[in-house]
Amino acid sequence: MEKIMDHDSTPKRVYCLYRVSTKGQVEKDDIPMQKEYCREFSDSQGWKIIKEISEKGVSGFKVSAKKRDAIQEIRQAAVLKKFDILLVFMFDRLGRREDETPFVVEWFVNNGIEVWSAKEGQQRFDTHVDKLMNYIRYWQASGESLKTSVRVKTRLSQLTEEGLYTGGSIPFGYRLEKRGRVNKRNHEVYDLAVDQNEAGIVRLIFHKYVDEGYGAQRLCRYLHDNGIKSRDGKGFPNTSLNRIIKNVMYTGIIKNGNSQSQYIEALQIIDNDVFSHAQEIMRQRTQPHSSVPLNCKGKSLLVGNIYCAHCGNRLTLTTSGRKKKMPDGTIQKEIRMRYQCHYKVRHPGECDGQSGYSVKKVDAIVDQLIRIKFSEITAASESEILSGQHEKDIELAKSKYEMAKAHLQDKQKELGDYKGEALKVIRGQSKMSIDLLNTLVTETEAKIKEAQMALDAADAELKELLETSENRKREYDRLLSWADLYDKSSFAAKKMIVSQFIKAVRVGKDYNIEVDFNVSFDEFQSYCGVKSKPGAPSEDVVLVRTA
Repeated sequence: MEKIMDHDSTPKRVYCLYRVSTKGQVEKDDIPMQKEYCREFSDSQGWKIIKEISEKGVSGFKVSAKKRDAIQEIRQAAVLKKFDILLVFMFDRLGRREDETPFVVEWFVNNGIEVWSAKEGQQRFDTHVDKLMNYIRYWQASGESLKTSVRVKTRLSQLTEEGLYTGGSIPFGYRLEKRGRVNKRNHEVYDLAVDQNEAGIVRLIFHKYVDEGYGAQRLCRYLHDNGIKSRDGKGFPNTSLNRIIKNVMYTGIIKNGNSQSQYIEALQIIDNDVFSHAQEIMRQRTQPHSSVPLNCKGKSLLVGNIYCAHCGNRLTLTTSGRKKKMPDGTIQKEIRMRYQCHYKVRHPGECDGQSGYSVKKVDAIVDQLIRIKFSEITAASESEILSGQHEKDIELAKSKYEMAKAHLQDKQKELGDYKGEALKVIRGQSKMSIDLLNTLVTETEAKIKEAQMALDAADAELKELLETSENRKREYDRLLSWADLYDKSSFAAKKMIVSQFIKAVRVGKDYNIEVDFNVSFDEFQSYCGVKSKPGAPSEDVVLVRTA
């Protein structure tokens, strides 16, 4: 290196700035490398380093100089004339922002500070070319940062799609473990695995949310009261519980931004149907007049889905108390609960129904009816319910698809034959005229287009029927699950089952009750001998009349 001689014997005072963007660069001793090179360069020039400032894990592209403490500290020192030279390993250590870093460098020079790179020399501003080169340098550095960012994001997306852990916080329910997988630097890396202790808590959270209607706030209290703590030994705030309920990873799918992996069985904690049900409950709870009860703590079976059969208005739950003398002479407070029609109370002449109905009596009737319907479901076999006309429609759709496919193949072969004949026509080896051949090719190409459209339509019809069949199977499985759980469930869980099984209950005078069931497949209704309400073929409507 050629030594830069000073006019006087006093060595120039130097501030050194070292920076690395990532933690990985710190671990690879990148800063010590910069220090060693800058010290050697300073000694070769006869300068004296009076201060060295290091920035660890700071991006020169993402973080503005205004927010970098090191840059601000050096600027203050420059104003106070504490040093003569700012030395960096390479100029991009000062930053990589083309709209900012060139002007930071120029500011130092304008304030009497020489700016040097141990690898690239001094940055001067003596000519317009110097200024242009200064700007171009950081424009190129900014472009490199953008390209690096794109490459990193693309690779992280690819790793996510491959089902691999790419860093970041570890969701509750999982842990990291080494399984022998190595990266391109031959370093062993971590993979995700289910933490069985935490996974049990995740399953409990989903069970309480889906089966018993617990909201985040009630879940928070329940976990606290039962001494169930999060990973850091603290409780679960509402926001954390909501994040857990929304996290698709519990179904065995790793998601990172817009990228996600295929299903990974080893990472699944929550069944897909349970997770989907939880998302639907969360969505419905944000909607007015939702079928999902917002509160499952009450002692009434129906809340939000019970109506007056006369005026159509929703019935609300009211409670009243009265003192009752017991046989032993003690006085106890008796709580009475009623489903009340407030419209009747406010407009007595406009609703000819009753003002209220006993919760105990209405719930008993509905409970009995639910048990009857569940017994019908369990008594019927899956093949009896899911077969019938729908299966015939699927077989017919399959036949139509195969016929359309065969017809398309025939026309494609016919077009191939015509194109083969074209060569013979050109050579004069065919009796067919060129005009006739062109006509046949054009007509066949049109028929191929029509055949392709027919095949696409047949394919769409078949897929729709198969999807409907699968949905019915899931619906049937869900009904069987409800039927099995109903007698064994807590009251809160029963309330959740009822809210999903029953669409609406309308109560009239003398406890004449009409119930709309949420049963989506017609085969089940016809098998059980239930006639649907006109205009609503997917609803199971039952009239119950009491004496």
